[in-house]
Amino acid sequence: MSYKIAPSILSADFANLQRDVEMINSSRADWFHVDVMDGVFVPNISLGLPVISAIKRHATKPLDVHLMIVQPERYIGDFKKAGADILTVHIEASPHLHRTIGAIKENDMLAGVALNPHTNVELLRDVLRDIDLVCIMSVNPGFGGQKFIENTYAKIKNLKQMADDIGKNLLIEIDGGVTLDNFNLLLDAGANVLVAGNTVFSSANPIDTIHKLKG
Repeated sequence: MSYKIAPSILSADFANLQRDVEMINSSRADWFHVDVMDGVFVPNISLGLPVISAIKRHATKPLDVHLMIVQPERYIGDFKKAGADILTVHIEASPHLHRTIGAIKENDMLAGVALNPHTNVELLRDVLRDIDLVCIMSVNPGFGGQKFIENTYAKIKNLKQMADDIGKNLLIEIDGGVTLDNFNLLLDAGANVLVAGNTVFSSANPIDTIHKLKG
C-alpha cells in the first residue's frame, strides 16, 4: 500500500529548525506538514510566511501547508511565493470554497480542504471532483499533543466511499494524534497521508520513528 508520512514542523525544535528540516530531508518522510494559525480561527498563533520561506530554502521535499486562518483566500499567492506545494484551507473558514479551490490550482499548487472534527464529510460532495486532498482533523485544531478522536475512522471510511463512487483518486490526510499504535488502523480505514508531530519529534530517534510509520 502506498501512503505518505508528513511530519508536522509545529512539533519541531524552533531553536534548531534547520537541523530538524535536514533530519526530515534525510528520513523516509514524504512531505513537510506546515501549520499556519492566526489566533482567530484557532486559539493559537504559529508559523508565518517568513518561516515558511526559510523552511523552503532547506527542504528537499514538498511543503504541505495547512491554513488554520480566517479569509485564507487573501493569501494564496503569498503562500505560493513562500514555497507551498500543497495548500489546504478549512471548509469552516471558506464561504466561497469553490472559488478558493480554483485560485489555489491557478497558482500551481495541489488544493486541499480540511474538516474540523464536528464537520461532516458529506459537505464536500459538491467539490470533491475539484480537490486533490482532504485533511480530516482527528483532534480539535490549534494545539499539538491532543487525544485522538475515535470517530475519525468512520469519517475516513465515508470519505473514501464518496471518492470511490466518483472514481476519484483522493489524498485522505489525517492530522492529529497519529501514533505507532493507530497508524495501521488509519491506513486500513482508507487514509493515505499521515501527519505526525509529537510522535516523531518527541521520540528518542525521529528518523527511526518515521521509518516505523512507513512500515
